[in-house]
Amino acid sequence: MNSLSDTVEMPAATNPAGWDRPRLFSALVRVDVEGVSHTGRVRANNEDHFFIGRFGRFVERLGTNLPDDQMPGRFEETGYGLVVADGIGGSAAGEVASKLAINTLMNLVLGTPDWILRLDDDLPQEVKRRTLERYGQINTVMAEQAQADPSLHGFGTTMTLAVSLGKHLLVAHVGDSRAYLLRQQTLHQLTRDHTLAQALADEGLLAQQDVGTHRLRHVLTKSLGAQGGRAEPDVQEVVLHDGDCLLLCSDGLTDMVKDARIAEVLGRGETSERACQCLVEEALQAGGKDNVTVIAARYAFPQAR
Repeated sequence: MNSLSDTVEMPAATNPAGWDRPRLFSALVRVDVEGVSHTGRVRANNEDHFFIGRFGRFVERLGTNLPDDQMPGRFEETGYGLVVADGIGGSAAGEVASKLAINTLMNLVLGTPDWILRLDDDLPQEVKRRTLERYGQINTVMAEQAQADPSLHGFGTTMTLAVSLGKHLLVAHVGDSRAYLLRQQTLHQLTRDHTLAQALADEGLLAQQDVGTHRLRHVLTKSLGAQGGRAEPDVQEVVLHDGDCLLLCSDGLTDMVKDARIAEVLGRGETSERACQCLVEEALQAGGKDNVTVIAARYAFPQAR
């Protein structure tokens, strides 16, 4: 498997006083992103939920006597946030869990007074710290909700989060929903399932190729909200390349569709909307035994300025 840890030279952002005009980069990134969720052919309700958001800061020029070539009409920093949450707990509790996790995350983000929109100097470490903290806060909120409502006892959810700022991608992950990156027709699995079957494979007690069919493949070792459960996410950074395609999905896709087929569908270069629809259709045709949720995002970067 090729490494995704290589770096890309980025414009310095530490001395704005020396620039002739406001510099643009993240707002020039073109992201084709779409998400689809389906109940499947067996389940009565959909316990999967997803969220796609664009966020940023901007200044719009209303008036100036600076020349146009020194002051654009609008300049901004733009990022994208993608989340997939797969609820657990039976009946409607799983559905409540995944909704609550995403809603709580949005409230925490909106309540943050200083949004980080450039990852310079030590800021990536601060973003990681905040991500760990927010997962912990979500876990606490869900535990309190379960304590207040006995019908939610034992509920929980996976949550896979991806945030991109320009060419910087941060992925945080708890549970067995996954994140993949397709780069030059090669599919890389960015996350590692938090399941007992995967834990056995990590200890050398089970062959990796047998994890997907093992009876413990759906028993989570980490989730949000589960009483007494672990909730600290795995967090990693990846530098995106022009043409990369990011995929977030619930296990309703990966249980039904092999990685090779996922790579083939994403590698056709179709729109994210069409890719999501095709992947969901593949899962349904294979049996659709679980809810299936897919988010795809294709990245196109401007030439260096």
